[in-house]
Amino acid sequence: MERSRMSLPTGPDTLCFDKDEFMKEDFDVDHFVSDCRKRVQLEELRDDLELYYKLLKTAMVELINKDYADFVNLSTNLVGMDKVLNQLSVPLGQLREEVLSLRSSVSEGIRAVDERMSKQEDIRGKKMCVLRLIQVIRSVEKIEKILNSQSSKETSALEGHSPLLTGQILERIATEFNQLQFHAVQSKGMPLLDKVRPRIAGITAMLQQSLEGLLLEGLQTVDVDIVRHCLRTYATIDKTRDAEALVGQVLVKPYMDQVIIEQVVESHPNGLQIMYNKLLEFVPHHCRLLREVTGGAISSEKGNTVPGYDFLVNSVWPEIVRGLEENLPSLFNPGDPNAFHEVPVPPSF
Repeated sequence: MERSRMSLPTGPDTLCFDKDEFMKEDFDVDHFVSDCRKRVQLEELRDDLELYYKLLKTAMVELINKDYADFVNLSTNLVGMDKVLNQLSVPLGQLREEVLSLRSSVSEGIRAVDERMSKQEDIRGKKMCVLRLIQVIRSVEKIEKILNSQSSKETSALEGHSPLLTGQILERIATEFNQLQFHAVQSKGMPLLDKVRPRIAGITAMLQQSLEGLLLEGLQTVDVDIVRHCLRTYATIDKTRDAEALVGQVLVKPYMDQVIIEQVVESHPNGLQIMYNKLLEFVPHHCRLLREVTGGAISSEKGNTVPGYDFLVNSVWPEIVRGLEENLPSLFNPGDPNAFHEVPVPPSF
């Protein structure tokens, strides 16, 4: 870069070479001489080089004479410069110490802020744990208060609340119970939570028992509102499978045990067909209310249905399969080809 900015003196036009060749980055003597020999003899090249050398010496002398005063002044100005530099070294050293001290103070300040932020974050986390525990205790006390109020009213008056009102109360309890469960999971591992767990377990058992009793009462009295409130409450606490299991155990199983009897089937020529007809009668006669409430029937009102249930698949069908396997094992015995061949496939419900 520096070589390209320098300007060489101009020589006569009779030179056998271009002066700018000397300024190229890839200048090579051998290549230069070889290139010039293509045009002139060596003696002429030598003469031209000597001529241009003299021009360069003259230009250099002129340059020195031109800037001589500056060279002299520069050497004069440098006298005593070492003392000046020594004088600057002391304040520069002090400035360096001050900068290092300031840097250390800033680093300590940043470290202190980080520690305070870490402590604040820890305090915030502990505060959230305390708030969750407070919410757990509030929910437990609120549910216990509702349950105790309900128990005292039922004790003072035999008639107590109507079943619908009881269903509404259970729905309120279930909503609060959901919040209780959420905060209890978030507070897992806290010592105070272990002290409250027996009360939570008591509330869970009481809620489960009340829901089971209310659901059975609603099915026995064919009360749509009770069954709807009850199933909605089961769904609120994410216990839909418990409701389906209860229906299967209490409502479906006794019926299947009365209908699927091996002696009855064998005592009649068409005993198997009669048994299947009775099984098919179960859903329209005993599950009509459940299917209307859960939207499984054509007459169900879409706005009042409780989604998330399938009593036909999860309650009725498992009990039919269980009853056939336990009470009529001979149906699946391939050792009797005639009887095995007569087993029809039950039509869809």
